[in-house]
Amino acid sequence: MLAIRSEGIYKYYKDRLQGKKEVLKNVSLDIEEGEIFGILGPNGAGKTTLISILSTLTIPDSGKVEIFGLDAIKQANRVKSIVNVSSGNPNFPWSLTVIENLRYFAMLYGLKNREEAVRNVISALELGSFTNARFDSLSTGTKQRLSLAKALLNQPRLLFLDEPTVGLDPDMAIKIRKFIRQIHNERGITVVLTTHYMKEAEQLCDRIAFLKKGEIIAKASPDELKRQMKLGEVISIGYEGEFDIARLKDIPQVIDIIGEKGKVKIVAQDVESIIDRVLKMFCDVHIRNIEVSQPDLEDVFLKLAK
Repeated sequence: MLAIRSEGIYKYYKDRLQGKKEVLKNVSLDIEEGEIFGILGPNGAGKTTLISILSTLTIPDSGKVEIFGLDAIKQANRVKSIVNVSSGNPNFPWSLTVIENLRYFAMLYGLKNREEAVRNVISALELGSFTNARFDSLSTGTKQRLSLAKALLNQPRLLFLDEPTVGLDPDMAIKIRKFIRQIHNERGITVVLTTHYMKEAEQLCDRIAFLKKGEIIAKASPDELKRQMKLGEVISIGYEGEFDIARLKDIPQVIDIIGEKGKVKIVAQDVESIIDRVLKMFCDVHIRNIEVSQPDLEDVFLKLAK
C-alpha cells in the first residue's frame, strides 16, 4: 500500500520583489508503506514546504495528496490522527516542563490514555531524568528527543522528520539515527525525512528524492543514484608507458573512464570482480600506484546541486 501519493503539487508564496515566487513545481511522489524515504536538496529547494504539505500543515495551490488512501486536503483531520512531525529546530512553550509539554500535546491530539502515552514516550526517548525540567533549560539534544517524543504520542503510521539531527554533536546524532531505525523496524512506521547530512541519508533511507528549485530532478535508492550519476567505485591507476585506455570499455562493469597521460580513473560496479582483469590489461606498462575508493551520497549531492 502507498503511504503517500502526491501528484502535480505546486506552491507559491508572495514575494515583494518577484510578486509571486514558485516554491514547488509539479512535485509527484509515491512512497510505499514501511519505507524510510529521504528528501534531499540545497537550502531553499522547497524541502520543508513539501513536508508541510504532505503532513497537512500547509495546503498546496494545486495538486493532489493522498495519505494511506485518504485525501489529505478534504480529509485533513483524519490524516492528522495518523501522522506526526518532528522538527530539527523544535519550538515548545519555553516555561513548561518536559512532562507538561507532552501532556499538553497529548490533550491537543485528543488521546484517551494520555498519561500512558506520555509515560511510554518518556521511557522510549530516555527523558525520565528531565520530566520536571523546563524546555528553555534543556540542551539541544534533549530538545530534539522531546520533539521526537511529542511526534510519537499518537503512535503515527507516518512520521515526518525535518532535519532530525541538525546541530547535534556526533554522539547524540548517532543515538537519534539509531532510534529512528529502531522505531521503524519495531513499529513498521513509514518515515519521511529531510537532511543535509549525506551519511545520515545513506545509512537510513531506502529511497531518496532530490529537490532543486522546487522540482524533483532525481528519485531512486542511494545505490541507484550513484549508478545514474556514474558514481560507482573508482580505481585510480598511475602508470608509465603507452596504454590505450579505450580497451577498458570492453569490461561490462565499467561505467566511465576518465584518463590523462600517465593516469586513469575507472568508474565501475563491483570492482572486486574486475580488478584482476584490469591489472592484466596493464601488464605492458609500469604501474606506479593504484587506489580503490568508494563513492558516497555526498558525491551525488554535489553533482545534482550544480
